[in-house]
Amino acid sequence: MKRTAVYAGTFDPVTYGHIDVIKRALSIFDGLHVVVASSVRKTPLFTVKERVGFVKKATAEFKNVTVEAYDGLVVEYAEAKGACAMIRGLRAISDFDYEFQMTLMNRKLDEKIQTIFLMPSEQHFYLSSALVKEVAWFGGHRLRGLVPAFVEKELTRRIRKS
Repeated sequence: MKRTAVYAGTFDPVTYGHIDVIKRALSIFDGLHVVVASSVRKTPLFTVKERVGFVKKATAEFKNVTVEAYDGLVVEYAEAKGACAMIRGLRAISDFDYEFQMTLMNRKLDEKIQTIFLMPSEQHFYLSSALVKEVAWFGGHRLRGLVPAFVEKELTRRIRKS
């Protein structure tokens, strides 16, 4: 029996921190469903279709990763895919409060699906999509090492159009 997990986020844009968490999840699970969500709390810079494309390209080397958009409760997506866990990335204590509340709600909705918290490596610990966009806004040439080159190119182009 293959054990699969779900890793959901807005990925606006996907960063090396996200990719690091994906690699860590793949060291534990046989397969991973990466879910690109449209968020009711955020206004993404990129469309869902663009973000799915970025994540697919960033994870192309991993044969046991699927990437798709989903607009709904991630716990329901996990149930439908037969996943046993949901992966959540934690960078700092500031992430914990929100993640803790979401974990308890997901447990209430489906107690069979576990939430696994993974921390990115130290070199990506500070990294967030919001910070990447801010750096792009004020100095796009400094994005190297934060996001894949194709994301850097598109992010710089998008910011210049704004």
